[in-house]
Amino acid sequence: MLNDETRKKLIELAQNARRWAYVPYSHYAVGAALLTHSGKIYDGVNVENSAYPTTICAERVAVFKAVSEGERSFEAIAVVTVNGGSPCGSCRQVLAEFGLDTVVVVADQEGNVTMEMTVGEMLPGAFTPDSLVV
Repeated sequence: MLNDETRKKLIELAQNARRWAYVPYSHYAVGAALLTHSGKIYDGVNVENSAYPTTICAERVAVFKAVSEGERSFEAIAVVTVNGGSPCGSCRQVLAEFGLDTVVVVADQEGNVTMEMTVGEMLPGAFTPDSLVV
């Protein structure tokens, strides 16, 4: 798992990112901070839309930012919500695409860790790129 310093840094970055969330409908701000194996950190926030299906979660924003910069390998992601809510199924699936060993740290708005586990533990039986091999 993560060392305390890295965990704390990721949580703080995710806490700070939450302030940029665009959540006029749910009022449920989420911030994420994704650590890549190259050492870079990408943040993300949830962005809601009046056409609800087009809303995107903070975790996927962080992943897509990293991927758009050429990153493909992730070490950990911190997700911060008001109450320490867990990543949704879509976010778990997107994270699984890039590795089941990525550590997911979930914290509440005060920085208290509510959960820490790998993507593989969060999404048992995940559909991965290897699932497409016939």
